[in-house]
Amino acid sequence: MMDRYDVIVVGAGAAGLIAAGRAAELGGKVLLLEKMERAGRKLLITGKGRCNITNDAPHSEFLKHIHPDSSFLQHAFAGFFSHDIIRLLADNGCATVVERGARVFPASNKAADVVHALMRWVGKNQVDVRYRHKVEGLHVSDGQVSGLKVHTPVGSRTVHARSIILCTGGKSYPATGSDGDGYRFAAAAGHLIETPRQALVPLETAGNMASRLRGLSLRNVKAVVWVNGKPTREEFGELLFTEFGLSGPIILTLSRFVVDELRNHNQVELALDLKPALSETKLDNRLLRDLKEHATLRMESIFRKWLPAELVPVFGETTGVAAGTQGQRLSPAERRRILLLMKDLRFTITGCRPFKEAIVTAGGVVTTQIDAHTMESKLIRNLHFAGELIDLDADTGGYNLQLAFSTGWLAAEACMRQCERE
Repeated sequence: MMDRYDVIVVGAGAAGLIAAGRAAELGGKVLLLEKMERAGRKLLITGKGRCNITNDAPHSEFLKHIHPDSSFLQHAFAGFFSHDIIRLLADNGCATVVERGARVFPASNKAADVVHALMRWVGKNQVDVRYRHKVEGLHVSDGQVSGLKVHTPVGSRTVHARSIILCTGGKSYPATGSDGDGYRFAAAAGHLIETPRQALVPLETAGNMASRLRGLSLRNVKAVVWVNGKPTREEFGELLFTEFGLSGPIILTLSRFVVDELRNHNQVELALDLKPALSETKLDNRLLRDLKEHATLRMESIFRKWLPAELVPVFGETTGVAAGTQGQRLSPAERRRILLLMKDLRFTITGCRPFKEAIVTAGGVVTTQIDAHTMESKLIRNLHFAGELIDLDADTGGYNLQLAFSTGWLAAEACMRQCERE
């Protein structure tokens, strides 16, 4: 290992691979340090092993899916956006396809192909990549970072650089190496850290209804979050019942806000509208029509015309409608209870799953202490941040990885401009 580099990048995930590759592409001597035994471990498990690379939504729409301050990324997205990562991957052997919701995946459906393409590009640009090298701390003096203390397989040593880019990730999926190291380094350098917490995470519910329905996936439903008795947010799409509660795309998107409400000790409920395309009046007319048409059928059979089979016992018990009741004998009150449950199947949210099951981390280094044009610290010269370490996160759909790619690219370019001035 050389003693001095132009740029040292810490963390070989999405942001780190892009940062290292771009800095080297611009002519820098670049060292990429990864404490795990290989690169891109979190990339390999994203999108259920398919890797949702980015989203093909227009710039203005894209920003709507980023929290808490999407305007911070305007400059980063102007320099490197979805079409840029798609082109870079294609140039390095990984073709992509656009799927429902403008989500972009590798054409092969293999996340490993994304990692291989990025590593091919990093190797082409002669980045010095070192695995099982764990950073122990930053060397900071006179308001400037000059190097790192690194624990290597053969002992500890100090490595110097003109600039350092921290791409250590958040706290989600810690088995991939994201265990919060970067927060410690940033805090030691004087940075404020917005409390890291789970985002895009399954939710836990009271009672046994969800566990009884585990494995059931519902499409085209609406989920509404109620906080202290008032509706606050809603999403339309797909959800999944689990042993512990609720998961699936719309639950993950809502979870960021649910977690914060729970942290504030608010009462949170989630109401499912199983028939969002129908108003109460239209739904009631349909129920009346079906009950008349199938007057002699048992309610157990009629329920199956309205609901997935797995939901039938739950509806029968919750509404108090006996399975053997004939449709013609259903009372108006019983029909009303069925209708209301279809429009408002309510769950009390008690918590969320741990970081090891969270897709991303909310919180991190506050953006007010980072220059949005360079990703450089406003407190420590030559120290840059990229990716999930920053207090930025996004909805599910490829937005989070693009955030990492764009901030990594911008940080690398800023570092190399700095090198040219020196």
